[in-house]
Amino acid sequence: MPLISSTIDIVLAGMIGLLIGSFLNVVIHRMPKMMERQWAAECATLQNAPESPETGTYNLMVPRSACPSCGHSIRWYENIPILSYLALRGKCAACHAPISTRYPLVELASGVAFAWCVWHWGATPSAVVWCVFCSILLALAAIDWDTTLLPDDLTLPLVWGGLLSAAMNWSGISLSTAFWGALAGYMSLWLVYWGFKLTTGKEGMGYGDFKLFAALGAWFGWQALIPIILMASVIGAVVGIGMKLTSGLREGGYVPFGPFLALGGFTALFVSPSRMLQWLGL
Repeated sequence: MPLISSTIDIVLAGMIGLLIGSFLNVVIHRMPKMMERQWAAECATLQNAPESPETGTYNLMVPRSACPSCGHSIRWYENIPILSYLALRGKCAACHAPISTRYPLVELASGVAFAWCVWHWGATPSAVVWCVFCSILLALAAIDWDTTLLPDDLTLPLVWGGLLSAAMNWSGISLSTAFWGALAGYMSLWLVYWGFKLTTGKEGMGYGDFKLFAALGAWFGWQALIPIILMASVIGAVVGIGMKLTSGLREGGYVPFGPFLALGGFTALFVSPSRMLQWLGL
């Protein structure tokens, strides 16, 4: 009976993860646009200029999801995680424009992460908070890759969530370890940022990277920061070199660092920081 119950919990968690992944696709697409609208409104207010013509409610819930090519409103049965993508053969039901593979991949990644968390921790509060961690981290990685933005609306709750989880003994580390992890994560990249800027006159990363690394420190503790940053740097270097060789770099030759920090965080979760150091030969 315990084995059957455990299997059911894992399957249910995976299904919930797929649904959350569908919502994460909305977050990834809309949150940067919401930020742009907010900035435009603030600039218009400061300049006493007329408001932007982009009026109307626009948030994570309104308006309904629609095809960006033809505006076709997506029906509920066209929005079933992964299955709808396969049934539609990766194309809009109305105009047959291709649908990015990002959508089913995010759904699948979320489903796998949720199932893994429940497999690892069981149906416990620890599994729930780590599922939340995976959801936010996944959204941040995709948003930063697309826009080079790491929204405070996601990074700051991730920091506080790590501290709260430690205080409630859900994340497996003490509150003091989480606190010093958050502080060390933020300050380490802050020092790197200013050292690079004073030396070269250029900005090598954004403040969102500091907050994301602080969040990882809050969830894993200060001891995990070195393997996470090393893993992120190695992955980032490999991807950056590959993009340069294939002329895949964007204008300006930059590669956002947030997605690689996120990959380092996921690796720490699924593998453990000590195993990461072994992989890196340390």
